[in-house]
Amino acid sequence: MGNGKCANRRSDTENGEEQVITEESNHSFITNRPAEEQSTFTEEINEAGDIFYKFVILHAEADESEAIRVKNMLQDEFNIKPGLIFAEMPAGQQILKNLDRAVNGSAWTILLLTENFLREAWCEFQSHATLINSIHMQHKYNSVIPVRPKHNYLPRQKTPFALKLINSLEEGNPEFSKQVQKTFRDSLYKKQYDIWKAEKDSMEF
Repeated sequence: MGNGKCANRRSDTENGEEQVITEESNHSFITNRPAEEQSTFTEEINEAGDIFYKFVILHAEADESEAIRVKNMLQDEFNIKPGLIFAEMPAGQQILKNLDRAVNGSAWTILLLTENFLREAWCEFQSHATLINSIHMQHKYNSVIPVRPKHNYLPRQKTPFALKLINSLEEGNPEFSKQVQKTFRDSLYKKQYDIWKAEKDSMEF
């Protein structure tokens, strides 16, 4: 990619509540969760062999290694899998098509908020597109999750206004682990998978 494009080649959790798009601007590990709350849906595949991911990380091109680190952390420490990063999407396809497949082929869309995020105009487009998608598609409501990693994170005061309206997950926050478990709920994942599968099945007829 050239300047202004995210990769596609081949702390702000303030109130401890669930992520909500508000009208105002405003790790206990997985093993500590009650048995009924622990992850059971590790990978869902439809008849065509398509995988419905738990999350996709949208990131600046310069942050590919950081996105991989965050993906591995969520998968290995919290058992939230499968996940992928945008740079892992198939090469040679139109970037807008890959964005659509990434967002609609996963339960949650993570925006990796770093200083690099603001330097690439395509990242700004991605954030707006995913927010609009979450508003217009009921099952995608609360599915966009801004994450500030430990390194080179984007300060709140420099965060675009639209993203300030959503509670972010901050890796450096002492409550990060609890917030991750609270955000990535199996019930929501299963609901979104069922909708995705029904849409995929209907396209085969």
